[in-house]
Amino acid sequence: FQEYYLNFIPYYANMLSPIIVFIAAVFVTANLASHTEIVAMISSGMSLKRILFPYFIASVVVAIAVFFLLNWVIPNANKVRINFENNYIRQKFYFNKQNIHLKIAPKVYVYLQSYDNISNIGYRFTMEKFEGTTLEQKLESSRIVWDSTKRKWRIDDYKLRLFKDNKEMVIYARAIDTALNLRPKDFQSTYMLNEQLTLTELNEYIDQLKLRGADNIETYLVERYERFTYPFAIIILTIIGVIVSARKTREGSGLQIAFGFVLAFIYIFFIVVSRGIGQQGNLNPLLAAWLPNIVFCLVGIIMYIRIPK
Repeated sequence: FQEYYLNFIPYYANMLSPIIVFIAAVFVTANLASHTEIVAMISSGMSLKRILFPYFIASVVVAIAVFFLLNWVIPNANKVRINFENNYIRQKFYFNKQNIHLKIAPKVYVYLQSYDNISNIGYRFTMEKFEGTTLEQKLESSRIVWDSTKRKWRIDDYKLRLFKDNKEMVIYARAIDTALNLRPKDFQSTYMLNEQLTLTELNEYIDQLKLRGADNIETYLVERYERFTYPFAIIILTIIGVIVSARKTREGSGLQIAFGFVLAFIYIFFIVVSRGIGQQGNLNPLLAAWLPNIVFCLVGIIMYIRIPK
């Protein structure tokens, strides 16, 4: 129970990090501006670029830390958290798909009529190996069983058909142990799986999905690209936060801080919408991940150009 809530801390810390850094930049700069510190700096000959430089360095340091958290620390924390949810909160998962077709190697295809993820048994198993468009081998079995000790599949009561030189040879056998590019985890729940994979695991999983011709790959592609774009958001929002709050206003720093909150939440909303569109396959995953950063980067450039120097 304690582990469940403790592992929420890095998750929410990462999710809110752009907003926290942005509001911090707005708060500090607005207070400097309210005491005419910014005006004094510029009057002494300091350029706006020079004023922005310490903010930029600080935001880069935070972005690097967030990148490390996002790709290695948080996925491992999410594994504990989501495993707790699967065991104690969510209903037990049963794999109920029928007529499963998978590509497990460049020229090897398998078929399962059904699979029991509790006992790790697949029924009506077929494996076909091609050379070009020509079928070379076809193995048919009543069932395959995962042997957790040997970490191999046991193929029971199988028939192997070999095709060569327009001839067919048939082999019958009781059982054989073999290694396949197929694991029981391929039939387990994928609930929030994208958030449980480290960057290395995520890249390997995407390669596996591509090999198998899976149709839900967009979710994982968006996740991978966001792992790189999210740290950049901290840098972009920090610069925008400084520009927004650098002017001294009659209303004081309160209005600038409030505006900062609104702008930050608009950005987060933009991320959520863009992510959803990308995961549905209606927008290129790379563009979906980078679009909020591109838009707010342009906003920051326009604001920088228009601010009095």
